[in-house]
Amino acid sequence: MPAIAVIGAQWGDEGKGKITDMLAAESDVVARYGGGDNAGHTVVVGNDTFKLHLVPSGILYPRVVCVLGGGMVVNPRRLLQEMDELAARGVDVSARRLLLSNRAHLILPYHIALDGAAERSRGQSALGTTKRGIGPAYADKAARSGIRAGEMLDPAAFAERVRAAVLTKNELLTRVYGQEPLSPEEIAAEYREYALRLRSHLADTSAFLVEALREGKQLLCEGAQGTLLDLDHGTYPYVTSSYPTVGGALIGLGLGPQHLTRILGVTKAYQTRVGAGPFPTELHDDTGDHLVEVGHEYGTTTGRRRRTGWLDAVALRYAVQVNGLSELALTKLDVLTGLNPLRIAVAYMCDGETWDHFPADVRALARCQPVYEELPGWEEDISGARTFEELPQEARDYVTRIEELAGVPATLISVGPEREQTIHRP
Repeated sequence: MPAIAVIGAQWGDEGKGKITDMLAAESDVVARYGGGDNAGHTVVVGNDTFKLHLVPSGILYPRVVCVLGGGMVVNPRRLLQEMDELAARGVDVSARRLLLSNRAHLILPYHIALDGAAERSRGQSALGTTKRGIGPAYADKAARSGIRAGEMLDPAAFAERVRAAVLTKNELLTRVYGQEPLSPEEIAAEYREYALRLRSHLADTSAFLVEALREGKQLLCEGAQGTLLDLDHGTYPYVTSSYPTVGGALIGLGLGPQHLTRILGVTKAYQTRVGAGPFPTELHDDTGDHLVEVGHEYGTTTGRRRRTGWLDAVALRYAVQVNGLSELALTKLDVLTGLNPLRIAVAYMCDGETWDHFPADVRALARCQPVYEELPGWEEDISGARTFEELPQEARDYVTRIEELAGVPATLISVGPEREQTIHRP
């Protein structure tokens, strides 16, 4: 069976959790391919809300096996906390249903300490990280000094590796950043216990996924963050430390490209961003406040208020280009109800020139002013619509224009947070 990749087409927070949860109903395996607990996927099931950070969104379906892929960086403490919270709510998170790649890198307390210290040292030039240790963990991975999850198979040897690493990182924490040293013995003992609990979940997940595909099972590849935060293709340096684009899905899960036949890009009907960095369509007015309050635009992981603005079709076309998106899932269309007129940025004005492309230089992007196209809004409540034809004409025209500008169809349209509040289009 083919694999489906769910990709964030903006700066993250697009609603991938809901879309993944919905597609998981027809999947056998759901696999996260990158990032760590800096992600926050919210899934609403009836009156229950689940906020997931590491565990794939498919965990709420008893038949689905969930995989944390080798491209992830995983904090064992937070993973176990999340597993315990899910178990307390009746969700099966046993080794039968939840696998952790032995190639995934681990986030340790010194990564978190270094992340916070580095952000503070940047002052007004801070990147706006979640301070979860993601960047330092990926830096260790690139420097070939990281600790991988597979080492937890031998808890005693793992504990010694952790102890030695804490000693080394204490030199950096104390001498460069003037921080208090961490306790090597306490951390080693704590993480040995985590290893004892997690080692039964460890697996060669690349082999597991390929075998599942050979057996005809449906695989759903779940992304975190978004295209514009990609380390290579995003608004560098205001990016994450991993690859949320489609190439990251293949690398992070250990799959060949022949398995991917559907690449679904998730985009809000407007634009949001968390943290620093240029944002051409950002709004600092009542409309921006409307998007925040009606759209509940506060980070699942950090609780920070998100920056909001009109939809940026230039950036969306770029996401289609970089990922080879075959279709879009358009989320939070209902949030635009009551706004009139609506705007979409169709180009940028920069240094006296009109650009229809997304620049690689973040300094150039910061100088860009959006060129807007206006469309009429609607007043009707659309949260109960279940077919495209039930939407007001203005809402249908807005969706159609997005499809024209992006160059791909919107096959899923979300009109509310719950599973059933989704329009499916062939």
